Amino acid sequence: MAYPAPSAVLELLKPITWFPPMWAFACGVVSSGVPLIANAPVALLGIVLAGPLVCAMSQAINDWHDREVDAINEPHRPIPSGRIPGRWGLYIAALWSVLSLAVASLLGSWVLIATCLGLFLAWAYSAPPLRLKRNGWLGNAACGFSYEGLAWVTGAAVMLGGALPPAPVLLLALLYSLGAHGIMTLNDFKAMEGDRQMGIRSLPVLLGAPGAAKIACLAMALPQVVVIALLLHWQRPVQAAIVAALLAAQGVLMARFLRDPVGKALFYSGFGVPLFVFGMMAAAVAVRSLPAGF
Repeated sequence: MAYPAPSAVLELLKPITWFPPMWAFACGVVSSGVPLIANAPVALLGIVLAGPLVCAMSQAINDWHDREVDAINEPHRPIPSGRIPGRWGLYIAALWSVLSLAVASLLGSWVLIATCLGLFLAWAYSAPPLRLKRNGWLGNAACGFSYEGLAWVTGAAVMLGGALPPAPVLLLALLYSLGAHGIMTLNDFKAMEGDRQMGIRSLPVLLGAPGAAKIACLAMALPQVVVIALLLHWQRPVQAAIVAALLAAQGVLMARFLRDPVGKALFYSGFGVPLFVFGMMAAAVAVRSLPAGF
């Protein structure tokens, strides 16, 4: 049996994709209001769970079930190029799922529940019979919920000893999950041709590039408007102003993206999305000191 090289396995697990759930997990840690220093080892273990384990597993299973599409769009990837031979892509995804559950079991019941849900969504997104990726609305919702909302809730739950986080934390996690739907749509512009040939109904394929770009921008902007309103309601005007300023800057970049969605999707991912995630941390800081009952 041929074995994959460690470098090919690392490429399959895509470390660059680990940042979004790790950042969302960090937002959850901050929003919990629990001092970090006394709980640093647990927080670090949770970050490993969110990024190098659960997110990495999702990349492996996605590349395994996308190997035919990638052979058209990106034949240099580890699986279609043969650098991950045989069924090793599937084996790695299964092994990383088991490792994720083992680590989650050490961090409390709600962390384990969130991890189980995240793993289910990752497999459901990529694997038949559900293969949510075939529908841009459902697939992007599953990814946004896993990458942002579940990671945020997990971060807060880890710091709270495995308990369910309070309502404001859950509400922010939900809103930024909805916003992440638009971020996921940005990733679909580069694969339009392969998706169309393989019957994957991503939003750019379903709506065309201009229509999908508008939906992506609305999906990112509207939840942030609600976040600003909530921060004002919670008497956090400074953080509300920060999120509003970041949203205004996103609006300038969105206008450029909308003029050329296919050509500027990568541009907006590189410059607009960081503004979105900076706002997440501002909102997390705002709720960490909320009194009980808000």
